Amino acid sequence: MLNKNILICVTGGIAVYKAVALVSKLSQAGANVKVVMTKSAMEFVRPLTFQAMSRNDVFYDTFDEKDSRVIAHIDLADWADLVIIAPATANVIGKLANGIGDEMVTTILLATTAEVWIAPAMNVHMYENKAVMRNIERLHKDGYKFIEPSEGFLACGYVGKGRLEEPEKIAQLVSEKFNSNDLPLLGKKVVVTAGPTRERIDPVRYISNFSTGKMGYSMAEAAAALGAETVLISGPVGLGKPVGVKVIDVESAEEMFEAVLSEYDDATIVVKSAAVADYRPKDIHPQKIKKGEGESIIELTRTKDILKTLGERKAHQILVGFAAETENAVGHGMGKLDSKNLDFIIVNDVTDPDAGFGKETNVVTLLSKNGLNQLYPVMPKKELATVLLKAILQERTDIDDR
Repeated sequence: MLNKNILICVTGGIAVYKAVALVSKLSQAGANVKVVMTKSAMEFVRPLTFQAMSRNDVFYDTFDEKDSRVIAHIDLADWADLVIIAPATANVIGKLANGIGDEMVTTILLATTAEVWIAPAMNVHMYENKAVMRNIERLHKDGYKFIEPSEGFLACGYVGKGRLEEPEKIAQLVSEKFNSNDLPLLGKKVVVTAGPTRERIDPVRYISNFSTGKMGYSMAEAAAALGAETVLISGPVGLGKPVGVKVIDVESAEEMFEAVLSEYDDATIVVKSAAVADYRPKDIHPQKIKKGEGESIIELTRTKDILKTLGERKAHQILVGFAAETENAVGHGMGKLDSKNLDFIIVNDVTDPDAGFGKETNVVTLLSKNGLNQLYPVMPKKELATVLLKAILQERTDIDDR
């Protein structure tokens, strides 16, 4: 971060106090930090606090030109190597999504050509509001990067998603961005699927499996840490959202199929680690099925084979599959590698006490269509994810052409 110009846009929410810590950490790391505030933000923390932390003037009034030689909001927009909105309220997200520039923060955001990161912080119900979700999705499509809020106790008394990500994590992401020598996936898009799917039987029952999503979430975190624009398509899990990753929540195999296809065309690498149900009930009962005498039969029908479909539609993408097996893992993996037109497949035996669903560690073999057959010893899933992605990049030296 040494001598990088980072502009922090602070908008009005109780999480403003975390923005003070963020400015301090970035400044200590050697970055040149300037702060611009909305009037609402100034109700929580005075500009003098940010001035002391950044050792720079703080901006909050579009018409207060501190230097007559330049127009302040244009000069700041041009000065920044990176812009971070922290905290980002529902209000500023809505304005940015709709091209509104009615005060200094929003006019700078409209004028800058630098990368803009948005770190939302708000009440959980505000965050889940359909209008806010639409605005976030629009900004995603426009190329803005989101630092997903974490879950926990909120200032309003609710417990849920909406907490501004911790300053330490945001500072780490900034450091990783500017350390481009260790970002081989910078400018590339990686799509990861994770977790189980649930296939409904009736309003209270479903068919699923034991997947917890830990390996897939680790792959998404590793891809983001290596510089990729990362999209994580997740079935129902109990894990926190990875920092710097766009997360699409789904439930059924059909929903996952549609979500993956919507992100597939411009993807560089697709990592299909989700444990998708192979079958679903043929009929979903609208009411709870009552217990009766004797046996009950549920007729099942096949779900769509997502990985095979991706293999059939593959153009420039590098397609990576996962296979959880209970016997002859490598043999079954070889078969899937060929039948589903994969570039790589990562196989593991879920009966291994150090591997499988819910474990913090894993033991896998990486296979490729070019003949790679590499067994990796037991290691934490988070560490293994980085090892696997780097091995894939080493094997595919044509990544820059994709």
